[in-house]
Amino acid sequence: MKPQLDDTGKLKCSIEYTLGKIGDKWKTVILWHLGVDGTLRYSELHHLLPGVSHKVLTKQLKELEEDNLLKRTQYNTVPPKVEYSLTSKGRTLMPILQLMHTWGREHGEGF
Repeated sequence: MKPQLDDTGKLKCSIEYTLGKIGDKWKTVILWHLGVDGTLRYSELHHLLPGVSHKVLTKQLKELEEDNLLKRTQYNTVPPKVEYSLTSKGRTLMPILQLMHTWGREHGEGF
């Protein structure tokens, strides 16, 4: 695996790299829902994430799309329809997210 460099040319830790891609508050939850529930529309995702603003959700979805972890499909209908699904690269995160899910259920309170 080729070492990653930060903006100053220093080597990056692989965990730091991963967290840079999925570490924002809502990204892992978005990926989890798409992996478990399959393709979802924007409104369905927003409903599954109580507390997230439209601005933040839109930003997180755009960044995940730019990192090729999810695919955005827009249908030219009236009203407009947009769906999100995991890419093959995004699906490779599911074992990690499954472990996080299991750990949270085993160690969290009230789940």
